[in-house]
Amino acid sequence: MAKSTPVSGFIKPGFEAVQDAFIENFERRHELGAACCIYYQGEKVVDLWGGIRNKATGEPWQENTMVLVASTTKGLSGLAMALAHSRGFFDYDDRISKYWPEFTQQGKESITVRQLFSHQTGLYALDVPPEMGLVANLDQLAVVLARQKPEWAPGTRQAYHAITLGFYQSELLRRVDPKHRSLGLFFQEEMASPLGLDFYIGLPEEIPNTRLATLHRENFFSMLFTMPIILGLSAMNPRSRFRRSLLGSLPEEEEHIYARNLEVPSGGGIGTARAIAQAYSVFATGGKEIGLREETLKELMAPAVPPVHGFYDECLKVEIAFSLGFMKPSLKNPFAHPTSFGAPGTGGSFGFCDPHAGIGYAYIPNLVKFYLTDPREKALRNAMYHSIGKADPYHES
Repeated sequence: MAKSTPVSGFIKPGFEAVQDAFIENFERRHELGAACCIYYQGEKVVDLWGGIRNKATGEPWQENTMVLVASTTKGLSGLAMALAHSRGFFDYDDRISKYWPEFTQQGKESITVRQLFSHQTGLYALDVPPEMGLVANLDQLAVVLARQKPEWAPGTRQAYHAITLGFYQSELLRRVDPKHRSLGLFFQEEMASPLGLDFYIGLPEEIPNTRLATLHRENFFSMLFTMPIILGLSAMNPRSRFRRSLLGSLPEEEEHIYARNLEVPSGGGIGTARAIAQAYSVFATGGKEIGLREETLKELMAPAVPPVHGFYDECLKVEIAFSLGFMKPSLKNPFAHPTSFGAPGTGGSFGFCDPHAGIGYAYIPNLVKFYLTDPREKALRNAMYHSIGKADPYHES
């Protein structure tokens, strides 16, 4: 690529529009450092990176740079749980208490796996603060999770389980996995290692800081102008449901950049865009290399099932569809074909699978902006779909 551009990498002929959008993000949308990767029908067609990985030192974003992707982690956790479903460890419509008897406390006996994974249980925050010591002690965390009382009758309303979802998923997995592995360990052994993915749910000590991009946040108050006003105001209130749902996020550290050996499966994943896109690509093309069952893939592709009062989210203050650990496209959020599934993260990152088009897609930045749909990511996604002749993927037959 031309030395005048701030980016490096590879594009397949026909996807030049994605490269143009990536460069435009630096020139017009104040990008700091970022990466974008796209697989199409099993082939890597875009693999771009550029900019600065550390604003303080000016060090460049390299080919193998990794960054914290916040709730985009939920997608990788959802894929891992789907693989566990394919292995026959649990059924989505079973009650969680079938596998975790202590979960029945505080009126949770009828909650199904599907309801939990779809943010419909009222368990979006914990009464006991999920501090690092508790998060690191999975046995003690399980006691706290089981004792938590739902905010309302499960199955009636939706509220984004920003951090708690992954804790509950991991404990369920520990109960059903014959090896009793945590979600992060299961992901590493059953997906990341076999597929060669540079992605961690629980960053190990041996990863050097030089591989990690540091986050730089825009002014927190900017969200009053970039997000729906009711959500922006909610984010300013430390007692709001939204702010309470964020407790337990992965700490950032001056010495290690990110906390090490700490699993936050809903918001603490660290990796490359290449890894996220490849993981989704495996699912987009059937998942045979990891033993994914067709039945499981059909579940992920199916429409989301709303709670009694619909998809209005009591934390996010908008209508948004969730299913089985993923965000789903909808008329109000038509990011891809209706069979698609993925997860965006605070700051602008996004990864998803479009099985209809055969796409695995990921974008990860280190400049944290506050949008529900980040214009940097949207520009890349639109360019991708235009490159394959699908200007309106949501309405593709």
